[in-house]
Amino acid sequence: MANSRNKVTKYRRPLNINIGMIIFAVIFIYIVICIFMYFSTEKIVGYEVKEGALSSNNIYKGIALRNEKIVTSTNAGYTNYYAREGERVAVGNLVYTIDETGRLADYVKTSETGENSLSDKDLSELKTEIESFSHGFDRTNFSDIYNFKYNVQGTVIKLANYNVLQNANDLNNTSNTALINYYNAKESGIVIYSTDGYEELTLQDMNKEYFDQNNYQKNHLINNELVAAGDPVYKLSTDEDWSIVIQVESAAFAEELVKEEYIEVRFLKNQYTSWGKVDAFTNVDGDTFVSLTFTNSMITFCTERFIDIELLLEDETGLKIPNSSIVEKEFYIVPKDYVTKGGNRGAYGVLLETYDEEGNITTEFIETTIYEETDDEYYLDDSVLRSGNYIIKPESTEKYAISRMGSLQGVYNINKGYADFKQIIILYKNDEYSIVKSNTMYGLNVYDYIVLDAQTVEDNDFVYE
Repeated sequence: MANSRNKVTKYRRPLNINIGMIIFAVIFIYIVICIFMYFSTEKIVGYEVKEGALSSNNIYKGIALRNEKIVTSTNAGYTNYYAREGERVAVGNLVYTIDETGRLADYVKTSETGENSLSDKDLSELKTEIESFSHGFDRTNFSDIYNFKYNVQGTVIKLANYNVLQNANDLNNTSNTALINYYNAKESGIVIYSTDGYEELTLQDMNKEYFDQNNYQKNHLINNELVAAGDPVYKLSTDEDWSIVIQVESAAFAEELVKEEYIEVRFLKNQYTSWGKVDAFTNVDGDTFVSLTFTNSMITFCTERFIDIELLLEDETGLKIPNSSIVEKEFYIVPKDYVTKGGNRGAYGVLLETYDEEGNITTEFIETTIYEETDDEYYLDDSVLRSGNYIIKPESTEKYAISRMGSLQGVYNINKGYADFKQIIILYKNDEYSIVKSNTMYGLNVYDYIVLDAQTVEDNDFVYE
């Protein structure tokens, strides 16, 4: 009997696709897409505006401006100075001599000059200069070492030149002609033995390039140096009134300082304080500078052009916002006479010149938001207006072509669920936060919500936190 084998075949159940499976698949795909979009798109994060204080870094490097006159030589020869740098000279005091032949230096070397020593007063002045240099030395500004060298030389030059002066008299007495010419001060002032091209600068001449010390060159006028006729031999600062000019962050900050009229200033070199009268100037490049004018201490800093100071201001309070929220936006600028109220809501807008289907000129009231105003103009939203549009002056036939634009700094307010630009006026600013003016007509209020990162939204975007 033959054995037969039974072949077993696996039964495959047919795939039954029903409506439930389709719905489940759609929901699953939707969830996957939502998760992908959530992790791949930037998050819009809100920030609640609150009142706060900003501890500003009020330390600045300023440029000293003084009433300085450069005195030039009338003869060629070798200079010898008899007034110490930083010393006040009166009219008629001997400041320097000119040795036309150079024989004076040789005469001094071969003559017995006697033994010299520094007085207690000279030693005290020398000690003060060394201590000031030691405390204020910055390794990144190595040129200060050379300035210190010349200052120390100036401290002892008077003592050394007493004997030189006697040698000059002896040399003139042994010669039939005057080889040594004497030059006295023609007016009183503080003697300075250097020039730098900043002598005639004023506040209105300022630009940021003057603050770049890498380009600054100070020309020291050195004792026993050969000069030609017309070369500078010394500089005279003739007025005790002087100024320090600093560059500030914004015109708004400068305006707040000007309102104070006088600001207390600390000089970082010696920690002395003084009150300076405030003035401000903004140049054509938009850079703002503040001048602080003093009536004392000029002689202390007469040899220095760059001076580190601290403005002694109280910590300012206001609406504190992160710098990441700040954005700049362009707006159309139109005269106030062309803006009126109309529409069902009585909102602000303009009468826009349009054409009907038959080509006839007509006007249409277009509602537009005002974002800022000056005495004569409004800043209007650019979303409904276009450059080249004509708007009509109410109750007149006068037309104005929209073209001029201006930028405003602001933030995106999201109180209403969409990004609404609000203009701000920055008073103070540091690396992370700004203090902005509160209670402005078109600005922010305390407890408003704004977009933390202004780069994540555009104007009028709907916002979901």
